[in-house]
Amino acid sequence: MLGINGPEFLLLLIIGLLVIGPSRLPEYTQKLANIVKEVRRMASGAREQIKEEVGIDIDDVDWKKYDPRQYDPRRIIKEALLDDDTKPVSAGAPAVATVAAAAAAAAERPPARIFERLPDGEPAPFDSEAT
Repeated sequence: MLGINGPEFLLLLIIGLLVIGPSRLPEYTQKLANIVKEVRRMASGAREQIKEEVGIDIDDVDWKKYDPRQYDPRRIIKEALLDDDTKPVSAGAPAVATVAAAAAAAAERPPARIFERLPDGEPAPFDSEAT
């Protein structure tokens, strides 16, 4: 209960009793009871409003499905790469041959990556628009 243990709660009650006094204590307890009732009424009203607006029963929602801690980017990428989502080409055999020929040509030549190195001791160029 808000990090307050038993003896601390009892001490707070005694201090409250001394500050409020026995003559005003029933009045304040009634005010506290009214506040608790109002908060409960507001909470149930909000719950009903959410049910009306969402259109589904909140209790039936599987909240674990929406937990962001379950999403592992490595797993998602691995599943996407291993997912066999190829669809047959409806154009016929010439399209398949063209795709196969392009894949073979791409496999034969090395990638055209050229890495430009700066001479030793030269600072990297400064880009004022980079963040």
